[in-house]
Amino acid sequence: MIKAVIFDFDNTLMDFMRMKKAAVETAVDAMIDAGLTYKKADMIEKIYKGYALDGIEDQQIFDKVLLKEFGKIDYKILGAGIIGYRRGKEGTLALYPHVQMTLMGLARLGLRMGVVSDAPRIPVWLRICGLGLQHYFDTVVTFDDSGIRKPNEKPFLMALEKLAVKPKEALMIGDWAERDMVGAKKVGLTTVFARYGDTQNTQQSGADYEIDDILQLLDIVKKGSSGFSVGEFPWF
Repeated sequence: MIKAVIFDFDNTLMDFMRMKKAAVETAVDAMIDAGLTYKKADMIEKIYKGYALDGIEDQQIFDKVLLKEFGKIDYKILGAGIIGYRRGKEGTLALYPHVQMTLMGLARLGLRMGVVSDAPRIPVWLRICGLGLQHYFDTVVTFDDSGIRKPNEKPFLMALEKLAVKPKEALMIGDWAERDMVGAKKVGLTTVFARYGDTQNTQQSGADYEIDDILQLLDIVKKGSSGFSVGEFPWF
């Protein structure tokens, strides 16, 4: 009996990389307009190299790049970049198709819902609230809550405890096989791979199910919640 669904957030419910790309490009445009003497493509490349070293959620990435390149921070350029980033982010913060419909369907089925994310607490909650999803989730476990990233079992176990369900009573859906699917399987969760959000060119996800549209999740859950073993559902 399926009683709960746990979601990864970025690239599972929202197109995070599309938002990041637009936000960085808008930020660099704003910095150049404020006096930055760099070609746009070169500055974008340096920012992404910084993300590769310190993580895609690094909140001081512009400070670090400006300091490295110029030996000091021009706060006019930094301020313009931050404002540009925020404008670019807000303009592209959007859910994948059918997310609202799926969450409403799960809520009508009486399922509890949670999020397990590797991102810091504040950015996760800003995205959740910015997309109007704050009322759907019974628990949200971020990196700041667990202190460790997936595929470690701890974030998943924290979510299960807060949702008051056993692993066999829950599904985990995510876009990153090496983190979401591997970690969820470690604790005994049934796994659903969000292929529509895959940015890793994953060939073998190792998941129990793969879906190309989040709306397909409702069919999997309904089968599992009606007394059938979820693993017996002939999805493919």
